[in-house]
Amino acid sequence: MIKVLLADDQILVRAGFRALLDAQSDIEVVGEASDGAEAVAQAKRLRPDIILMDIRMPGLDGLAATRKIAEDERLDGVRIVILTTFELDEYVFEALRGGASGFLVKDTEPVELIHAVRAVAAGDALLSPSVTRRLIAEFAARAKEPAPSPHLNSLTDREREVMALVGEGLTNEEIAARLVVSPATAKTHVSRTMVKLGARDRAQLVVFAYESGIVKPGWLP
Repeated sequence: MIKVLLADDQILVRAGFRALLDAQSDIEVVGEASDGAEAVAQAKRLRPDIILMDIRMPGLDGLAATRKIAEDERLDGVRIVILTTFELDEYVFEALRGGASGFLVKDTEPVELIHAVRAVAAGDALLSPSVTRRLIAEFAARAKEPAPSPHLNSLTDREREVMALVGEGLTNEEIAARLVVSPATAKTHVSRTMVKLGARDRAQLVVFAYESGIVKPGWLP
């Protein structure tokens, strides 16, 4: 059973998501929060698998709440999906950088919401092509050479190669095809790279790939 916490200041939004998710045999909404502080408290108390987190909430916003939850080692198993009204929300990048596993627009199709919850629970990241492009744009706008990361020294050449492919948005199957290895081997390389860099999931690995300079703006279409 996938346990979900809903964090949104709009009661109708929470009610709609609850009705949809509770109708699934493998998903249970275990709690609701109307602001970031309550979301953090509920996360500690309920230990959900997934938090659907709105960014704009009174008091402690979703961005700050995401950071607090991601920094708490006791909540390592909690995955956060950011809810936003607009796909190109100015805070999406910072939310991913702060530990979110991806994002969803609030008017997403019901079947896509259900798929997203299951995908993140399985360890996947929710990064649409438009968000990947936004990540690139964010780094391109800074127009400065990234500082060398000491963590990169712990990676093998193959792990650096895999990290670059994750940064391009490739799945394990696509990485396996590119490197001519089995999907299981590709998954192992991705997992080891995440462990060495302390990345919570693939979303953070994408961010690290750009911040370290392994993937540079302009490499992707």
